[in-house]
Amino acid sequence: MVSETPDRKVPHRRLGTAGPQTSVLSLGSWHTYDRMDFGDAVKMLRHAIDSGINLFDVAVYGIPGVTPPVFTDVLFSAMVRAAGVARDEYLLSTKLWLEGYPEQSMRDQLTNALFRVGAEHADVAVLGDIRSDDLDLKRLAEDLAALEKEGLLGCWGVNNWSATAIRTIREHALAAGSPGPQLAQLKYSPCRRAIPDGEPWAAVFAEGVSLQASDVLEGGILAGKSGESRQIGRDPGDIRPRIQEAAKGLATLAADLDATPAQLCIAFTLTHPSTSTVLFGSTSLQQLKDNIAALDVLDRVGAERLRELMDPFWVDRDIVDPEGP
Repeated sequence: MVSETPDRKVPHRRLGTAGPQTSVLSLGSWHTYDRMDFGDAVKMLRHAIDSGINLFDVAVYGIPGVTPPVFTDVLFSAMVRAAGVARDEYLLSTKLWLEGYPEQSMRDQLTNALFRVGAEHADVAVLGDIRSDDLDLKRLAEDLAALEKEGLLGCWGVNNWSATAIRTIREHALAAGSPGPQLAQLKYSPCRRAIPDGEPWAAVFAEGVSLQASDVLEGGILAGKSGESRQIGRDPGDIRPRIQEAAKGLATLAADLDATPAQLCIAFTLTHPSTSTVLFGSTSLQQLKDNIAALDVLDRVGAERLRELMDPFWVDRDIVDPEGP
């Protein structure tokens, strides 16, 4: 399958210090492809690849015994085949959950995720949230190092960890012969800035860990949607009502800048000096094209000016601990 000629190519940046060159825009799958017509999803994937997007976040979502898994990862496997995308044309990023670890090993999780998505290795794995105080970070680092050495895993990072926790596991990983975490997937938007822009994480980024900005549209709220049509992630600081209010001002600013609110949010996250890639979900080809056009908005407005204009919408300032969870 061949898509129409892209308006522009998405540039690439290195992930961390030892990770691959990844597109500055990446596509996520949580409750995304299962809400789309399959043919439309295939066309969108082909256009993403042709536009230079090479990183795709595809994971097994669901809680065993509580909620059944969704099938966006399985659908992605079929999309890849239908779009004629070769394995060396994209980077596969998956999630490894910690709730059942170590009873459920990292190896078992990874091999199951790869089976479902039809791949032999993952280029990136992102460790889920830490939800207990007794997680053995040394053992976890050693298990991940083993997967790297075997070629099942290219590199790994964390999702919404504290700065202290990621620095601790990095020390254990280096001792185990691993380069350590290459990215931190953090909530980052004009409204949620306290953690990625805080001093504790500045020290983490200085060690070579990259930022993967996620939840940049707050489940669509910052793009002008109600947020009621899909499941949205957790709300640190209980600030979502403030974000809904801020979305109104963001829409006005977007109109003044001849942009969409989504484009402003995506462009803003790229102004952080440690951002390697911005993760978002897209449910139509047009939405993908509009989001890619955020790169044009950034070029036109400029990073410094954009950060100045976004400052009034920073609603988690002095509310959320910059150290992180």
